[in-house]
Amino acid sequence: MRHAVALVTARAARGQDEDMPPLLAAFAAAGAHAEIVDWDDASVDWSRFDAALLRSAWDYTERLGEFLAWVERAAGRTRLLNPLPVVRWNSDKHYLNALAEAGVAVVASQFIEPAEEDPAAVLARFVAAHEAGEFVVKPAVGAGSRDTRRHRRADLAEMLEHMRPLLRARRAVLIQPYLESVDREGETALIYIDGAFSHAIRKGPLLPPGGAATQALFAAEEITPRVPAEDELALARRILASLPFAPLLYARVDLIRDGQGTPRVLELELTEPSLYFARGPGSAARFAGAALARVTGPQS
Repeated sequence: MRHAVALVTARAARGQDEDMPPLLAAFAAAGAHAEIVDWDDASVDWSRFDAALLRSAWDYTERLGEFLAWVERAAGRTRLLNPLPVVRWNSDKHYLNALAEAGVAVVASQFIEPAEEDPAAVLARFVAAHEAGEFVVKPAVGAGSRDTRRHRRADLAEMLEHMRPLLRARRAVLIQPYLESVDREGETALIYIDGAFSHAIRKGPLLPPGGAATQALFAAEEITPRVPAEDELALARRILASLPFAPLLYARVDLIRDGQGTPRVLELELTEPSLYFARGPGSAARFAGAALARVTGPQS
């Protein structure tokens, strides 16, 4: 039997997902039919696919309710990977609070909700509690650094002006100190396939000081291969072991070092992350093999 797999994207991401060509080739080599499909295409019969793999549905961030409703419908018709409970949990960066409560080292995070009566006071208290010279303001539901900016510590009014349209749009805001190590060392992103470490990459700094937020679907990235340090691997293993989910088909753990050199979680990507197959020899084939094994296994 030749299995059919949907590689789920968005119209705006067509031609921009560098993972798609190696993934299409890997499924073809494994004897499966893989097809790129837009998540919001109402004409698609999801039951004709043995699995739907969330890959680059990157426009969901401003359509979260619509996207999660689609996720639930699709999960009722085919095997969604990663599955519905994971997508619900991971599509909003409030998951960082859950990781912090579990004792995981995360970048210090302050959420401001749309219903907050005095966002300026919450912002001022958070800035006063941290010694960073700069802070990052971004939406709690976001991807690709859209609506994300880096602000100087003293520019509280500018931070508020950045936050206000997001809050008016009923989008929660996340504030974090800007860790200067990213300018020297970049971020480390560790990619896991079927619970096992696959490869890692280095992301160069994305946010120029004083720069405007990107208006594109995602900010341009400087990506190179990286051999992760043992403390980064140890933190990633601890995080994945702590999750209330079975071993996931895919996961990406984005880490950055604090002022003491300790790795901290910036983001945990379990929904639609780039997995940089081109930087991990054999990774697309391993991914396709693991996905097809789940198609023939018990429903998760």
